[in-house]
Amino acid sequence: TTIAYRDPVHVAERLTLYGAQNLAEPSQQWAKRVQVEQPDLSKAQIAEKLRTKSAHISRVDGAISGTPFMIALVPAYMAYLWQEGRMVLRTAALYGRDPSELSTSAETLVLRGVHPTVELAVAALTKVRDMPTPGKPESRRPLKVWVSAVYSVLIFGGFLAAPGGEKARGARARLKATIAIIFGLTIWISTWVFPVTFMIMMAWGCESHTRKLGNRAVAFYGGEVGTAEAAVELAGDVDDKGHDRRDIVRATFLGLSIAIPLGIVAAVIHFMQNSSSPILMAIGALVAVSLVVAITISAGKG
Repeated sequence: TTIAYRDPVHVAERLTLYGAQNLAEPSQQWAKRVQVEQPDLSKAQIAEKLRTKSAHISRVDGAISGTPFMIALVPAYMAYLWQEGRMVLRTAALYGRDPSELSTSAETLVLRGVHPTVELAVAALTKVRDMPTPGKPESRRPLKVWVSAVYSVLIFGGFLAAPGGEKARGARARLKATIAIIFGLTIWISTWVFPVTFMIMMAWGCESHTRKLGNRAVAFYGGEVGTAEAAVELAGDVDDKGHDRRDIVRATFLGLSIAIPLGIVAAVIHFMQNSSSPILMAIGALVAVSLVVAITISAGKG
């Protein structure tokens, strides 16, 4: 959140660079360890297990980010983005790429749809990398700056389609972002009326994007296509048929393990419609934040 506040114009690039700085080495260690621990599995099978697990985690983070508790919403959404970044870097490391290289970060931005080509992404990352993070702003930034930032973050997180090219990032893009922001705020406000519905929507949206991003990463780093741009186009035609029986069993147990805390959060939101008790709000927020922390720590160890 500090990165977004200090430099909203380059939030996608700074989040990507920050992720590579903190996740590159752990991703390489994971890739080496998992191949030693599971020698009977091919890289494609390992990558698919990673993609599936990441999607399960994103589902939980998405559900929590669909609650009206701001103290839980922001950490949950950031945890979702962090999980996706970890998945892409681990996939790159699994197939022999160096997650710490700038080119890998550029490919990540292309796979996410933030930039249309790796060359443009490298240029943007280089500019941001060589520019110190701005200090605390002394005055309010223009609304169009925040609109542009939200537009970029929505693409980064998979909730808006990528533009057709750099020329598309003009007035039309800002108008699209403004409409998306208004629509998003309207939906978020409606969580007080239909809390569980929005939690389900966010869970589905985050999980779906993680699966799609995982398909893109595997297609590119696995050598199915030659460029990240081609991987974006190819993954859009991939039919994700779901899981085998063992995956369904694991997903069932995972769902059972989080059903109770998510149920508590949903129940608290429901009862808050008829009560403004700060105790209820505190309980719901505490359970939601605790679940985000637990899932994030668990994902980092896997």
